[in-house]
Amino acid sequence: MRYFHGCYSVGDDRLWGVNRRKKGAANTLAALKSIRAARPDGAPIYVILDKLSAHKGAAIRRWARKHKVEPCFTPTYASWANPIEAHFGPLRQFTITNSNHPNHTVQARALHAYLRWRNANARHRDVLAAERKERARIRSEKGIRWGGRPFAAAT
Repeated sequence: MRYFHGCYSVGDDRLWGVNRRKKGAANTLAALKSIRAARPDGAPIYVILDKLSAHKGAAIRRWARKHKVEPCFTPTYASWANPIEAHFGPLRQFTITNSNHPNHTVQARALHAYLRWRNANARHRDVLAAERKERARIRSEKGIRWGGRPFAAAT
């Protein structure tokens, strides 16, 4: 059994990650450090995480405060609220489905080959920005917040 600790940059449309033998706070902290290293300018970073206990340790919270990393936890049973989830389907389809990898090393190589291909063929920044702007416009016209909840009625 292996766990893929995936990271996704919404602004760059870039996906990366690492396979781990187990879930844990040390692996979460390593992922957060890789995210911070990808943005060395010191600007605040908002990281969307599920509510796994390994994401909430005291060492993680201390490190995050010190390095301007703000963890944003998704509600329970709301994986749709995490933008990385949409990328796991294609990742599974191209690296795991109908595969017969002889060991975890070969599987990890296939996964990273897919990540290299996917990032080399990412959508252009201007296209991403236009798509986000259009989705925001449509939500605004319908009176719907991000996540599907309607706006509260003004009193």
